[in-house]
Amino acid sequence: MNTAYDQLVNDLAPKKFGWRGNAWMIFLMVIIIAGVYSYIQQLRQGLSVTGMRDYALWGIYISNFVFFVAVSLVGSLITAILRLSNVHWNTPLTRIAEIVAVAAIIMAGLTIIIDMGRPDRMLNLFAHGRLQSPIIWDVIVISTYLVISLMLLYYPLLPDFSILSNYFQKNTRLSKWYGRLSLNWTGTDKQRRIYSSSIQALSILIIPVAFAIHTVTAWLFETTYRPGWDSTNFGPYFIAGAFVAGTSAVIIVMFVLCRVYSLEKYITDEHCDMMGKILVLLCLVYLYFNLNEYMMPTYKSTEEEAVHLRSLFTGQYARLFWTAIIGGLVVPVIVLVFPQGRKPVPLFIVSLAVVLGAWWKRYIIVIPTLSHPFLPIQGVPESWRHYSPTWMEWSITFATLASALLIITLLVRFLPIIPIHETAEERNIVESPLTNSL
Repeated sequence: MNTAYDQLVNDLAPKKFGWRGNAWMIFLMVIIIAGVYSYIQQLRQGLSVTGMRDYALWGIYISNFVFFVAVSLVGSLITAILRLSNVHWNTPLTRIAEIVAVAAIIMAGLTIIIDMGRPDRMLNLFAHGRLQSPIIWDVIVISTYLVISLMLLYYPLLPDFSILSNYFQKNTRLSKWYGRLSLNWTGTDKQRRIYSSSIQALSILIIPVAFAIHTVTAWLFETTYRPGWDSTNFGPYFIAGAFVAGTSAVIIVMFVLCRVYSLEKYITDEHCDMMGKILVLLCLVYLYFNLNEYMMPTYKSTEEEAVHLRSLFTGQYARLFWTAIIGGLVVPVIVLVFPQGRKPVPLFIVSLAVVLGAWWKRYIIVIPTLSHPFLPIQGVPESWRHYSPTWMEWSITFATLASALLIITLLVRFLPIIPIHETAEERNIVESPLTNSL
């Protein structure tokens, strides 16, 4: 009997929700139901129920889409890049990053459909799509990224599913499901070789696809020649921002799960310190691209760019712009530079600020540019000259965010948050028959 192994499995095996978990699920479902009701009204009445018009033809739906795409990039950063670098301190965080990435990319795809006034016409992209269109590229890379992300989440779970099948022997139904999902994993040398090479191949494959999805999303903006979007800097600018948003999201989920499930033995202050250092570096890189994005147009000072920049620096969007830059990037860097700022609680608070700033930064990228069309705005109602999201748009947007959290919650309920098999191997804990089972 190996008590250390049994304790490890007992600590990391999925747990039933208590009253707090059930209350959290109910809370999310209420938000989702309200959003579904609003979306049904949008389908019945058309996009006239939103604040979008001929000029502001994109709104918070597209801002939300770009945000979800950004958060999904963390799967390639934490799981793929660090795994290929033979970094092992991140093992307790890989499953969390994979779950966050899957939830985000699923909701990114659904958000695009929500933005369409006629979602049934989505089929036309496949039936009549042209490769000359960046929208087709976006559909292709999002679909590909989703498939690889699901595989990168599922494949490392095979040994854990086998372990859980034995652990839940008293729960016949649960044990049977975990056994089927393990694909008859027994840990033979041949299986281990295929397992290792497959994960390495997926880790290599997901990196260019992840970069492609953010680059193509940036191209959707760049090809319009509009002030604020007409920039060759947009591709790396989006990628840098995505790393910041995704890393912060993982830190938030990591902190919450660590506290809820008492995982302090596995997710330690050292992990928070390392993630804080990574976040500082990523914020500095993103600040550099922001400097390029706004300094060059300011230096050129063309009439169109000047109008756009004034609306950001001193105009109607100035409060949002400076809050996102200072509160979501500058202040976090200052706090996280100091070791005390990288402790769990300060790091959690800073990451919340970064995620909120990241969402509003996408809003700032999308909306102000649309407020300055090439043609003069004439002969239209005053409400068409400005974009303001309606309560239905907010309801649907909150529902998509709640849906992403619901996906994360459900996956956390049935999957081990921290890889059991990898953790046991790294700690040199030899597998033995379990003495604790449900």
